[in-house]
Amino acid sequence: MITSEQLRQKYLEFFKNEKHATVPSASLIPENDPTVLFTTAGMHPLVPYLLGEKHPAGKRLVSVQKCVRTGDIDEVGDNRHLTFFEMLGNWSLGDYFKKEAIEWSWEFLTSSEYLGLDAKKLAVSAFDGDKTAPRDEESAKIWKSLGLSENKIVYLPKENNWWGPAGQTGPCGPDTEIFYWRGENEFPSESSNPKDDEDNWLEIWNDVFMQYNKTADGKYEPLKQTNVDTGMGLERTLVSLNGFVDVFQTDTLKPLIEKIEEISGYSYAVDKNITRSMRIIADHLRTATMIMSDDHGVAPSNVDQGYVVRRLIRRAVRHGRLLGIKENFCDKIAERVIQMLSDVYPELIRNKAFVLNETAKEESKFRNTIEQGLKEFEKLLDGFRQAFEKTGMLIKQISGKQAFKLYDTYGFPLEMTQELAVENNLEVDAISFEDAFKKHQELSRVGAEQKFKGGLADTGEMSVKYHTTTHLLHAALKKVLGSHVEQRGSNITAERLRFDFSHPEKMSETQKEEVSNLVNYAIEHNYPVTFEETTVAEARKRGATGLFEDKYGNLIKVYSVGDPLSEPDAHINSLTFSKEICGGPHMDRTELLGKFRIIKEEAVSSGVRRIKAILE
Repeated sequence: MITSEQLRQKYLEFFKNEKHATVPSASLIPENDPTVLFTTAGMHPLVPYLLGEKHPAGKRLVSVQKCVRTGDIDEVGDNRHLTFFEMLGNWSLGDYFKKEAIEWSWEFLTSSEYLGLDAKKLAVSAFDGDKTAPRDEESAKIWKSLGLSENKIVYLPKENNWWGPAGQTGPCGPDTEIFYWRGENEFPSESSNPKDDEDNWLEIWNDVFMQYNKTADGKYEPLKQTNVDTGMGLERTLVSLNGFVDVFQTDTLKPLIEKIEEISGYSYAVDKNITRSMRIIADHLRTATMIMSDDHGVAPSNVDQGYVVRRLIRRAVRHGRLLGIKENFCDKIAERVIQMLSDVYPELIRNKAFVLNETAKEESKFRNTIEQGLKEFEKLLDGFRQAFEKTGMLIKQISGKQAFKLYDTYGFPLEMTQELAVENNLEVDAISFEDAFKKHQELSRVGAEQKFKGGLADTGEMSVKYHTTTHLLHAALKKVLGSHVEQRGSNITAERLRFDFSHPEKMSETQKEEVSNLVNYAIEHNYPVTFEETTVAEARKRGATGLFEDKYGNLIKVYSVGDPLSEPDAHINSLTFSKEICGGPHMDRTELLGKFRIIKEEAVSSGVRRIKAILE
């Protein structure tokens, strides 16, 4: 059996031999990109370099990237869908293209030195073409040259074989995917392929050929440089290599299932409903743990990433209830996640206390909420009884509106209301509930689209201005509040910046004024903005700050605001106003930014504050 650690090492070793530089996993919380809540793929942290910025590590990169995708959250519970996963990826930044990428994919998968998969069990798909781009005959031709028969090469539309952008804008292009046979027979029939037999073919690899940049107005423009973004899902590949039935048998998930069995007293395979609940608990709590362990201090809340964490934990609690678990258990699963993955992701150890505390706190809060909801449900039943006593009319159905109120106000999933309804010989109008839910989603989506429109990924001028301003703000906060201030995330649109930072208390009006004055001082003095490439150790030695250094590899960029050759400024008491590790891009001089103004300062979570500001 091949383990997750062995697979990671084999992958990195293969591409290192092909002159790829290894870069560490980036944060799950995207830096300065408001178009998505989480890092959804290995390419996400590389957007500036895919658009033409020079990467310090070179043109060929390889990594194991932690990712979160919540779009398929309702699919979790089957044998393959996950919200958190690890993506093994390699990139060409304007270097090699389709031929090398496809040939290396095939070699790594089929050579006995590496994974040794049987070529007879592999099939591929390619982009079928549309008005955006032509049919990808070139990829198909390369596959045929490697010995793949024509009936194992299928063409699929954009929804299947087009990747990106990661958010609303950015690099994208056609892809070719590799599938592994998972059918009952040892080998697929000649006529079986991923297009006509989706259930028996498992996608394990994706070669994305980035040829376009999608702009904010929906246009697809040719990229200045063509790139390759290759991704292989860790768990799905382990399933194929080891002959597992599902991804929950892999060593990154099976220990969690075993812990849930221990806590609940049920066996994983005893019943399909129990199996589904255990899968949801394992997936959701692993994902919540990975998000909270990030160095940004994300805690369960009602907004942004925190809302996703809250939803994941509460859904896990709900399925724990279905398994008869009455006491808090989520922190025990989170602790098992930390034990399993801390060797790969050391931030799990750094933030262990925070993760376990927030998980237990959120579970307790939700259990109290459920109790309140149960009281509301009893009130609903009392109303039905009173109506019967007065009118003789027997109410047999809970309306969609009533069910949605239980969901929206008290956190009751529809399934919980339906379960309680059955116990009381009632039905639930699920159709009108879905109507109310969809209306709620649409309203939320409109708000989200307004909130997340634009972004640094499109490198628009205002986004770049705000990105540069966050460096000034970070430096000013340190000078006014103290050296304990560290960036905990940022969110930039073309209209404003949002900056999260560590600080234990609310800022006074005087402090906010001092910070604003310092930022505007730097803008008015028209400091140059320059960068140099150096090592992380040397950058730290020179006094550079930065939360995101781990994603850049051995060589990193340090952006300085100010002139290192000038005399020290008595007001700032430093040769430079700001010196920070960052991937860019930035404005050339500070006078281009405009006047800085703080519009709001608020709490995000315990020990983390947030500033929203604009440039006028």
